[in-house]
Amino acid sequence: MSKKDLKSLTLEELTSEVTSLGEKPFRARQLYQWMHRNLARSFGEMTNLPGAFRETLRDRYIYTSHTLVERHISALDGTEKYLFGLADGNVIESVLMRYHFGNSVCISSQVGCRMGCRFCASTIGGLTRNLLPSEMLDQVYSIQRITGERVSHVVVMGTGEPLDNYDNLLRFIKLLSDENGLHLGQRNLTVSTCGLPDKIRSLAGEQLQITLALSLHAPSQEKRKLLMPVAYKYDLSDVLDACRYYFEQTGRRMTFEYSLVGGINDAPEDAKLLAKLLHGWNCHINLIPVNPIEERDYVQSGQHTILTFKNILEKCGMNATVRREMGRDISGACGQLRKGYLNESCPFSGTMIK
Repeated sequence: MSKKDLKSLTLEELTSEVTSLGEKPFRARQLYQWMHRNLARSFGEMTNLPGAFRETLRDRYIYTSHTLVERHISALDGTEKYLFGLADGNVIESVLMRYHFGNSVCISSQVGCRMGCRFCASTIGGLTRNLLPSEMLDQVYSIQRITGERVSHVVVMGTGEPLDNYDNLLRFIKLLSDENGLHLGQRNLTVSTCGLPDKIRSLAGEQLQITLALSLHAPSQEKRKLLMPVAYKYDLSDVLDACRYYFEQTGRRMTFEYSLVGGINDAPEDAKLLAKLLHGWNCHINLIPVNPIEERDYVQSGQHTILTFKNILEKCGMNATVRREMGRDISGACGQLRKGYLNESCPFSGTMIK
């Protein structure tokens, strides 16, 4: 029989597990707080739990706690990038960015990615597997433990397509925002998707207060196909209809991510088409100068081109900003650190932390 993953259980589920072991229900709350509030790395740290109970937990359950493989700190802006080892030997990456409004952590939702976006290092090598809720949570927990600083915002925008790991994503959100744990407000959580219409509609029905960010990257269906293979399966009109439904159901303003790729999607005409496409939307457009990767011949748009693009959008009445580049000297873009590690090193040999 496979072992249950303790850190992925809700307090109610955990209480059921603990009482089935013959323990009092209050032990479940103690255990839950050790995992989700005190951020214990192992059962050994849970000093107010009886030794025999901890031994039973070690024998019967999985306790997810990531191993730090690499930590890089940018000399340019203090951004920190982490490579974490998982129990099965895989590695994932996360990023800590410090802003005036607080600390934001960007986490991965999958080991690898099968979406195939042409400009993204995360997709090189394809998808290995989905991350468990606990494996998403512990990226946040590990960074908070390591730095000793409170995480105030989380973006699920690292390696992987979050809506391709839908059920685990939902559980992660509920655990992260649970008042018995870190209690991070859902309005401080952003989920980024390349556009899976059915999943976006399902997410709207969950009545969450998260921000949904669509990786748009092109103002038309044909140009989107050049950059994003997912466009061959889902028409842009269907994706936008789903996003409009999400806004109608939740009242949460949409964010549209637009990576500027030199000579591909950064012309003034592209900006005008984008403004026309999103005219009338309650939205924010986040312009992202693309980070070049060795495996692709895409280049970053020039500064003048970027500012011209932004100015055209603003003149058309759109709300647009250029994302500040952070951590460029430490392979800050999605998937770059993991890819470099796998190319140059032996795979991490992980052990389950108990």
